[in-house]
Amino acid sequence: MRVLIAALVLMAAASSATAQLSIEITGAGAQRIPIAIAPFAGEGALPPGISSIVRADLERSGLFRGLEVPALVPPPTESSNVNYPEWRSRLADALVVGSIAARPDGRFEVRFRLHDVVKQVSLGGVAYTLTQQQVRATAHRIADYVYEKLTGEKGVFSTRIAYVVKRGNRFELQIADADGASEETALASFEPIISPAWSPDGRRLAYVSFENKKPVVYVHSLLDGKRHVVANFKGSNSAPAWSPDGNRLAVALSREGGSQLFLINADGSGARRLTNSSGIDTEPVFAPDGQTIYFTSDRGGSPQIYRMPASGGDAQRVTFEGSYNVSPRISRDGKNLAYIARNGGKFQVALLDLATRQHLILTDSDKDESPSFAPNGRMILLATVVGGRGVLSAVSSDGRVKQRLSVAAGDVREPAWGPFIQ
Repeated sequence: MRVLIAALVLMAAASSATAQLSIEITGAGAQRIPIAIAPFAGEGALPPGISSIVRADLERSGLFRGLEVPALVPPPTESSNVNYPEWRSRLADALVVGSIAARPDGRFEVRFRLHDVVKQVSLGGVAYTLTQQQVRATAHRIADYVYEKLTGEKGVFSTRIAYVVKRGNRFELQIADADGASEETALASFEPIISPAWSPDGRRLAYVSFENKKPVVYVHSLLDGKRHVVANFKGSNSAPAWSPDGNRLAVALSREGGSQLFLINADGSGARRLTNSSGIDTEPVFAPDGQTIYFTSDRGGSPQIYRMPASGGDAQRVTFEGSYNVSPRISRDGKNLAYIARNGGKFQVALLDLATRQHLILTDSDKDESPSFAPNGRMILLATVVGGRGVLSAVSSDGRVKQRLSVAAGDVREPAWGPFIQ
């Protein structure tokens, strides 16, 4: 066991230069806001350049169309007088200008301002202090600001995603920015790692590891890398899901025969059984208010999605369209349910409006799994198979915007989109 732990530590510390996700946008929204993001004055001191990252973030959302902006002399800054008719002639509806200056303490200050070109008004701006290592994080914050000002929704460019990469017989639990950059290995093993789930504060991951030759649920701190066992009972321990307060986990255990749902404290204490069915109950997920748990069960003869009080009690069936519906995920406003539906022999991401009962198939792929909502509910991250290899995809909640994320020479599975950064 000591040798295994040493191997895990060494592998987690190893460089993952080939692991970064590359993103291909395969579809975009019909109505995209044309936005000009001028190169920030002085940004050459901080490659690759904040303005290019901001533009890539906004374009990836499918709601914006970045306009080509030639090098202007002198470059416009946040304090420049804006010639709105000139930018309107470039077909811009919105404009971002800014500057970067070195500080005496070795850090940098970036200032920017967002303009509504159509209404010819400034929409505000912010100044940030950063180090050379914080260029991408700062650019994501700027993109979030622009996105929220122009759409009224919070941006998710500063959030992080988790996923599992398999290369040969090596499994890696990776953490990356929402654009796939700045990836880090949280855990590496020669045994499978599945079902990562973010804590509500984004500081911990729960997951299932097979390193002890059986499925065991762990909670892993991303701040110090320490972890502890939450569920290692007889039989299978799987499918962890956090309660909204971060104090408990719902898990699927077979310690009493068959797969049933249990509630357990985040430190591994106080396991309490929630379901008592003759079928297989698994894949629990809490509703945002913490009062309801959605889960997958075949208690009715085929896999369907049910819901029950988080304290236990009678379950109600939720999905009725089709004979196979699994892997429920709830949007953070509690209004929509994403899941995997078998549709004409294909396994695809579906969305159910819980109020209207409207059902929509969002993807056109064949083998989707593990859907995960972005914190603002706008996008859904998922795993699928292309050319026999696992890749990640993202689709908007209306099905119009599609992206594909892949890792060179790796099989990518088990995505989970983290919460808003506090």
